[in-house]
Amino acid sequence: MSLDLTPRPGASDRRDRIAQHARIELAMLLRNGEQLLLAFVIPVGLLVGGMLFGDRFGLDRTTFPASVMALAVWSSSFTSLAINTAFERRYGVLERLAATPLTRGDLIAGKAQATITITAVQVLALTLLALALGWRPNPPPMVSLVTWPLVVLAAFAFACLGLVLAGRLEATVVLGLANLVYLVGAAGGGLVVPLSSYQDAVRPVLALLPTAALGEALRGWATGQFTWWAYPVLGAWCLVLLFVARKAFRWTS
Repeated sequence: MSLDLTPRPGASDRRDRIAQHARIELAMLLRNGEQLLLAFVIPVGLLVGGMLFGDRFGLDRTTFPASVMALAVWSSSFTSLAINTAFERRYGVLERLAATPLTRGDLIAGKAQATITITAVQVLALTLLALALGWRPNPPPMVSLVTWPLVVLAAFAFACLGLVLAGRLEATVVLGLANLVYLVGAAGGGLVVPLSSYQDAVRPVLALLPTAALGEALRGWATGQFTWWAYPVLGAWCLVLLFVARKAFRWTS
């Protein structure tokens, strides 16, 4: 039997390309100290402080851990991804990837897949820590079943938003802007602070934001309620931001 050494150039299957790219992205995220700070250290610090001393500030021990989980999803899916991708673009990493079979859609899907994976690890770690600190949510199984897919939708929408910024602006601009948007979304976007704490006039507007949809969905889950309106809000944001990211993203500076 002869050995066939005939070259067969060609791209691998699209699902394999995306999976391999997601694996590399995940490994890079785990090696980056700044990303780990946003992903784990800050949420863990807030969770521990809130569960131990939150009673002094009127924090609800049932919903506060859910708010911290929403913040963790926001930090990793948007801020970390935007900054990391912007500097990859600045230093020519993405320009080299453009020479591979990866398309814009593959790049977005791979990064989003890696982000969703790290987000799942974050949420699991925060859940276990909160339970150890005395958190006792009691959601019905059906509420859990229909709520947790919203976290995936939110992470995907945030990732697309981060890629829009990273794909159009200079890295230093993205660094400042992403951190600013992170703080605004956390403090004033309904992510950590419940919508019930805002004035009646602004609640309908805030409810249309993906940050508020995620925050309210997780807080509702913690109290056994299903926030049905979060699905159309996050679904619409996913479609719009995916379209914009695919059109606006540039491989080079």
